[in-house]
Amino acid sequence: MQKSYSRVKWRRHLFFPMLMVIGALMVTQTRKYFFSSGWRWAYVLFLSTSISFCLTPICSRIAKNFDLIDRPDSRKIHIEATPLLGGGAVFIAFLMGIIANGVYSLELGSILAASALLFLVGIIDDFKGIPSWGRLLFQIASTVMVVSCGIVLQVLPKSMGIFSQAGNILLTLFWIIGITNALNFFDGMDGLAAGLGVIISFFLGVVAFQTHQPFLGWIAVAMMGSCLGFLPYNFSLKGNASIFLGDAGSTVIGFVLACIAVYGDWAEGSPVVALASPLLIFWVLVFDMVHITVDRIITGKVTNLRQWTDYVGRDHLHHRLAVVLGGQRKSVLFIYLMSFCLGTSAVVLRYARPVDALLLLVQAIVLVVLITILERRGRVIAANNDHVDADMELVKERIKQVKSSG
Repeated sequence: MQKSYSRVKWRRHLFFPMLMVIGALMVTQTRKYFFSSGWRWAYVLFLSTSISFCLTPICSRIAKNFDLIDRPDSRKIHIEATPLLGGGAVFIAFLMGIIANGVYSLELGSILAASALLFLVGIIDDFKGIPSWGRLLFQIASTVMVVSCGIVLQVLPKSMGIFSQAGNILLTLFWIIGITNALNFFDGMDGLAAGLGVIISFFLGVVAFQTHQPFLGWIAVAMMGSCLGFLPYNFSLKGNASIFLGDAGSTVIGFVLACIAVYGDWAEGSPVVALASPLLIFWVLVFDMVHITVDRIITGKVTNLRQWTDYVGRDHLHHRLAVVLGGQRKSVLFIYLMSFCLGTSAVVLRYARPVDALLLLVQAIVLVVLITILERRGRVIAANNDHVDADMELVKERIKQVKSSG
């Protein structure tokens, strides 16, 4: 109890200094200084981080007042009733960072409008619950909004004519909806979704500035700061999360980051490098989504799209690594490191040849294959331990029966 109080205490001590930082950043002269000195990205980062940090405890209080609480049950791994609505702090801080930056485009407007729609749907889902097919329909609608404003993958060559355009739109739908759900699925352990939001945003920002796309970099930095300010309340090495993102937070983070990846031009004249950069940055999410989909189909757990959207299981990467490594925090930290490692490879691609890009993708595949072997070995060990425990219980029960009959 004393340790938990200490963790709350240091956050309270930081609250008013963070409010002062927000006030200082809102001063026109401060804003002009950052912008004129080439530190616009730092201004966006500091502002979104401070706002998110200060809004999170307010959102927690609102969630408690409206009974927006995630209570433990047999499908969940947390053991304490925890307020939701952390996504509110993240989304508002992200919006404030973008608005304060003062640079807009039609594409950015579509991303903000679509993410606002997903945020509202997520709030309703957290409060009353929405069927999985309903959430999917809103995700499709949001993706169509950004696609209609020109945010479309350019993978298939234009020489294919109308098939190229239709194919690229279909790939864009799969990418954005897939990443949105993948990050939502990763919101199953303290700090995992928000931490991945920080890491993925960081590397998207780095590569954006490398490729002379500061506009995309500012968007990524705004999301990075929003997740960073929320993370102290959501992840601790010794305690439990005091608030969760909720679907309203995890889906919006995944959606915005997926749109940034599509919006950007990650390599001029090298389609292999342009494709490899976002793949490496998002590799953990892509791998988990592909792995669970294939595994559930092969094992017969799902046989159609409706079952896939409804299925809830503990077969995601973070669940499997927790079994192998012996704890949730170890699993989260391991995934942080793995995502950082793959993101670093994406940064190296800036000056890489197409063959180097392919080799880095092969390296990523080898890495996840090794992890898959590791976690499957962990499954065997866990299953064996369960059998041993069951056998011991039978032996104990038999001894009791013998003693009672004697």
